[in-house]
Amino acid sequence: VQLVESGGGLIQAGGSLRLSCLISGFPFDNYAIGWFRQAPGKEREGVSCISSTDGTAYYTDSVKGRFIISSDNARNTVTVHLQMNSLKPEDTALYYCAADRVATTPCRSFWYEFWGKGTQVTVSS
Repeated sequence: VQLVESGGGLIQAGGSLRLSCLISGFPFDNYAIGWFRQAPGKEREGVSCISSTDGTAYYTDSVKGRFIISSDNARNTVTVHLQMNSLKPEDTALYYCAADRVATTPCRSFWYEFWGKGTQVTVSS
């Protein structure tokens, strides 16, 4: 299984970015996928996760109303996007894409099995 993130960068506060993650070699019919972030000196937190079974999405409180998670599926390949709007300096972090073979996996990093290497998002004030 490989996860490759893209779309990070430097942006001014109030702007938008769209992160994408290509998940290949992923043979599971039911799964959970999500975005996590880690700022320097802080623990990794679940930003948004989605279940393949019913599309139920989770958002951490600080991003509700600003971020939208979505996914596109093909045979053995999944692409997950995170549309980030109204970005704030506190959104600055290394953003990771993750996947797990259990669709009901909670949006907590401990539970996720497969990880990308991350893409940096920096929001300037």
